[in-house]
Amino acid sequence: RGLKVRRPDRCLATIDHSTPTTPPDADGNRDWVTEQAKAQVDTLQANCAEHGIELHGWDSPNRGIVHVMGPEMGATQPGMTIVCGDSHTATHGAFGALAFGIGTTEVGHVMATQCLLQHKPRTLGIRIEGSLQPGVTAKDVILHVIGEIGVNGGTGSVIEYFGSTVREMSMESRMTMCNMSIECGARAGMVAPDQITFDFLEGRPLAPSGADWERAVEDWKTLRTDPGATFDRLVEIDATAIEPSVTWGINPGMVIAVDDPIPSADEPATREALEYMQLEGRTHLAGQPVDVVFIGSCTNSRLSDLRAAASLLRDRKVAPGTRVLVVAGSEATRQAAEAEGLDRIFTEAGAEWREPGCSMCLAMNGDTARPGDLVVSTSNRNFKGRQGPGVRTVLASPLTAAASAVTGKVTNPRELMEAVL
Repeated sequence: RGLKVRRPDRCLATIDHSTPTTPPDADGNRDWVTEQAKAQVDTLQANCAEHGIELHGWDSPNRGIVHVMGPEMGATQPGMTIVCGDSHTATHGAFGALAFGIGTTEVGHVMATQCLLQHKPRTLGIRIEGSLQPGVTAKDVILHVIGEIGVNGGTGSVIEYFGSTVREMSMESRMTMCNMSIECGARAGMVAPDQITFDFLEGRPLAPSGADWERAVEDWKTLRTDPGATFDRLVEIDATAIEPSVTWGINPGMVIAVDDPIPSADEPATREALEYMQLEGRTHLAGQPVDVVFIGSCTNSRLSDLRAAASLLRDRKVAPGTRVLVVAGSEATRQAAEAEGLDRIFTEAGAEWREPGCSMCLAMNGDTARPGDLVVSTSNRNFKGRQGPGVRTVLASPLTAAASAVTGKVTNPRELMEAVL
């Protein structure tokens, strides 16, 4: 239509979904899964060049998953409204931004007009109180929340996560939690900005600096829910009762503690899930043989996630017959991990250390499992075929994934953590 991008200075682009995570050959050629995948990246590069949009491509030290590299660069800031053509844009709500995914047509509209018509959402407050127990991470918290309220529990709502548990979380943990807000049907998830937020942002390339930084922080401090404010719905979560958790079925709401039995096959949806997952009701997922472990995705591919996984893989070996892929969320994260020697811990254990990208979170870049494989994955969706035709996905934390890699079966990370202690 010949439309111009209204504010290219407010657009940021990267390559992530379609990109292979294997290194190029001697001639610089990449192992593209399809010509269409290569065309998507080539088209993005051409369009960004034409419209003056900042693109972080192959040669950028910041390239990677948009929901990882954006916050790392300081592009995500409190009070912003952020949209992206990906449902897990809710990740950025961890900074007190209103962030949500939009479709292709809406992306074009936003780029042309810098605005988007929306209906006022309902508000869902999720108060999480108490200290997390050993082996329990933000991934376990959000899986527990989704298991409690269901995949439709947040439909039409924006979630605010708050309470003592949330206040103690790092920014990486808050991003993990907000990331999966969409899995319970919410439009977005948010955490009010605080000193942890400000400390994370200070000094990052796209964050304000000098006097602008001081003014920004004073403004950001006002972005909090008023005392006594009411929500359309309030959910209370006791964090002390949360155990290391996994999914057992074919949607993210089918959640159990690792050591708990799988539900009985009383409902049609449960029977369908058990049939696809090749499981039986009232048996245990713990102890089931694992074919592949994937540590990565926009949910759990940050430096703290890699450190957690490495803590259980250090001086251990991946179980025979189990394939393990470890994929940093960005080039900056990859380099930071390598500076700490995390890559050597993974490779010496027998895992594959790959280049940044979305990788096995979704089967569109060459990183897939075989039909029938059971994959313990730190990603966010366990739908049928998400990681390849017939692949059975178990969502888990980096700790649970790493423990399962060592034993070759679905394993509570506490079993290995106790051995470390």
